[in-house]
Amino acid sequence: MKTAIQIVLAVAIIALGYLLYESIMNPIRFVRERERREDVTIQKLKDIRTAQIAFKSEHDRYTGDFDTLITFLKSGTFSVVKAIGSAPDSLIEVVGKKEAEMIALKQGLIQRDTIQISVIDSLFYAGYPVDSLRYVPFTEGYQFEMGAGEIQTGSKVKVRVFEAKVPYDILLAGLDPQLIINYKEEREKITGYPGLKVGSLVEATNNAGNWE
Repeated sequence: MKTAIQIVLAVAIIALGYLLYESIMNPIRFVRERERREDVTIQKLKDIRTAQIAFKSEHDRYTGDFDTLITFLKSGTFSVVKAIGSAPDSLIEVVGKKEAEMIALKQGLIQRDTIQISVIDSLFYAGYPVDSLRYVPFTEGYQFEMGAGEIQTGSKVKVRVFEAKVPYDILLAGLDPQLIINYKEEREKITGYPGLKVGSLVEATNNAGNWE
């Protein structure tokens, strides 16, 4: 009888110890995995922002369509003016670099040529997986919510805007449900959105991310 009680107590101690260990480690594991997912997702949102800014530089607007944005990255080009030749140092010393280049251009010492540079090669590294730009990391094919439009500021200035975002319910799926709820409430109080977002369709945010 005494032995049975000792065994039960030992099992209870082990079980309590395990529960205590888990109560400490579960939040730690949550933070580690959350930060890992956030870091990768933030970089993807930064890439979307980079692509949108490039798109606007060529089309004077943003796009709310990933197909359009990805096609632009794949086949679009930038027009770049390349200077061939240079102004003589002696002339630069006398009138300054800017004025010397203008004189040299008129004299034919400098020629300008417009060349086309691939958008994707200009913005990202070789082999960048552009087709996956639309997909939220760590999810099974979930796409970022993205939109574009135009708003009017308080000073009556019309501003082109875009927004790309993903809620934490999607990004953190599979982690501790209560810890997700707690984190969502915390972030929503700070940023106004329970997830990661870049840009805004209702405010002129200068394309800032809500993590910045």
